[in-house]
Amino acid sequence: MSQDPPHPSYDPLQPYPAPFPPAHDRPPAPYGPPHLTYPWQPAPPPPPRPERRADREPVGHHSDLRVLRSAYRWQRRTATLTALGYFTLFLVLSACAPGVMTRTVADGIPAGLLLAVAQLPVTWLAIALYEHTARRHVDPLADRIRKEAELNARRGALR
Repeated sequence: MSQDPPHPSYDPLQPYPAPFPPAHDRPPAPYGPPHLTYPWQPAPPPPPRPERRADREPVGHHSDLRVLRSAYRWQRRTATLTALGYFTLFLVLSACAPGVMTRTVADGIPAGLLLAVAQLPVTWLAIALYEHTARRHVDPLADRIRKEAELNARRGALR
């Protein structure tokens, strides 16, 4: 029987090879943070989180902001639809019902001219409606949220 060497690269006169290749030859380990020396070394504990008392929700997540956004959205839509709705009605009547627009209303004045002149008061009405809803619904909400934000900022500064 012939005796085979235990390993092709085995040389009894040389010391055993290292179990791992040198660090510069191997890829980064898939385990643990890269600053650990040994793979079995436990990861450092995470930094402690500061204790925080939650008296109230922060203003950024408060439901009042959603209410404010919806009130402002309703305000914009109402004013915009008032002005644009009347203008669109005027354009549709001009294009599709010329008989209505040319009909005389009083003293030989055509209805189209009266509807065109009425555009200015309707625009003023839309502006007045916008101002009214702002004073009645949007501004009080915004003032309340602003005051709460100031209180939260003061509380945060005292901590």
